[in-house]
Amino acid sequence: MTIRNLRWWICGLLFASTVINYLDRQTLSLLAPSLKHLYNWTNSDYAALVISFRIAYAVGQTLFGRMLDRVGTKRGLMGTVACYSLVSIFTSLANGFGSFLSFRFLLGAAESGNWPGATKAVSEWFPKHERGLATAFFDSGSSIGGAIAPFIVLYVYAHLGLHATFVIPGLLGLVWLAVWRHFYHLPEDHPRIANSEREMILADRGSDSQHHIRTKWRELLTFPQTWGTIIARSFTDPVWFFIADWFPIYLASKGISLASSLISIWIPFVAVDLGNFVGGFASGHLIARGWTLGWARKAVVIFGGVGVLMIIPTVFTTRILPLTCLFAIATFCYGCFTTIANVLPSDLFHRDSVASVSGLSGTGASLGTVVAFLLIGKLSDSRLATGTHAFDPIIVIAGLIPFIGMILVLLLVRNTSATERGLVARV
Repeated sequence: MTIRNLRWWICGLLFASTVINYLDRQTLSLLAPSLKHLYNWTNSDYAALVISFRIAYAVGQTLFGRMLDRVGTKRGLMGTVACYSLVSIFTSLANGFGSFLSFRFLLGAAESGNWPGATKAVSEWFPKHERGLATAFFDSGSSIGGAIAPFIVLYVYAHLGLHATFVIPGLLGLVWLAVWRHFYHLPEDHPRIANSEREMILADRGSDSQHHIRTKWRELLTFPQTWGTIIARSFTDPVWFFIADWFPIYLASKGISLASSLISIWIPFVAVDLGNFVGGFASGHLIARGWTLGWARKAVVIFGGVGVLMIIPTVFTTRILPLTCLFAIATFCYGCFTTIANVLPSDLFHRDSVASVSGLSGTGASLGTVVAFLLIGKLSDSRLATGTHAFDPIIVIAGLIPFIGMILVLLLVRNTSATERGLVARV
């Protein structure tokens, strides 16, 4: 029996994987105030835990990206989800800084394959005009996971204790794994796909001249389009991870208690989710109206890069309402930007190189996040005496970096000699 619009069911599975992925990683940040008190950790200690995750995540994205292009999407994502689910479960055994550091490193390595794998699946299952929306759909799992995490994690922590908060997300990952193993196949091989949907996907795939040219990994690094793709994430993701991993601590530095700020923690994640969909829909709509692929993507990048500047005025307030609204606007615009950053590998490259380029961009983003978190930990600790202004310089930089990234993406993602040779798609 065939399933109508099967590609969107596949995308739903990618979305579910991303939700679970974020439940796993948000557990530590939500428990950070309690764990800091329990184990007497400083901000620099907490930064070291987050950095251990990011270092492993940085290396793992490039390695997993290459592996996914070799072993395929199905087996590659099975491997990464199985690993991070088991690591999450075993984190319940951690009993101090050293063990938390080790498990956090392993979780970063295991989770690093999710985005290259999901991006590759989108390139296999969706035509170009739908890839932005499909990417927004699976990527929104990060914001949905982040939005629901405070309610799940803090509830479980209050009623079942510390250990259960790490075990439950891991068990959810194992359930997802069983469904994925049974359900995922390539469009040309899937037993439940309608002939019309298969023909539509394969026809769009055949329209790309680059799809029958395999590009070597080292050659990818000579293309400005590759560097534009890397910068698109490297200059935006660190800002988001600062919000995702440090927002409860940032609010505490403003004198706002965690109990009174649950909605404030939740709203930026929802704003990112809305931005994901608006960015994906808007670029697809512009393509449908006759815009070139390149300018349809770049228009959203410009909107996102300018809009993230709205995070900067938060330094002037300690009031929860304007602070939350400004973060919501900035993260909405970030969501628009990041959707395009995630879809660029499938727009520009052969589908046998999509995960590799996505992994490289993820590595750049993670390395940028590691550097950012080192500076955040040191700078915020050194400015504790300033009270509510401890994070002010960090917030200003967080608003400016995506704007600079926007300019670089506009300059690098263009038609070049590699485009004329069919090695990179025309934009």
